[in-house]
Amino acid sequence: SNKPLMVIHHLEDCQYCQALKKAFAENEEIQEMAQNNFIMLNLMHETTDKNLSPDGQYVPRIMFVDPSLTVRADITGRYSNRLYTYEPQDIPFLIENMKKALRLIQTEL
Repeated sequence: SNKPLMVIHHLEDCQYCQALKKAFAENEEIQEMAQNNFIMLNLMHETTDKNLSPDGQYVPRIMFVDPSLTVRADITGRYSNRLYTYEPQDIPFLIENMKKALRLIQTEL
């Protein structure tokens, strides 16, 4: 499909996950890009796959995966101790990372 994969790890009983989910759902730009430009994978349980937890197991965690099924280490969040986490106030940063993923996939194919 030539679309980047966006993997979202979250848990139903996690207050941080629920806060991010709400901010994600309320943002029209994110919703439009998610529906039209990405393959979305929601994981509501932790995985033992080391490829999907390159810097540890924590939630929420959002990773971008390219067509070679490699997690993009160059598209991360703002936090050095949890590279792939985003908080509700990070929505503008997440939007920029979504746009970056789209640009990269177009130039690397």
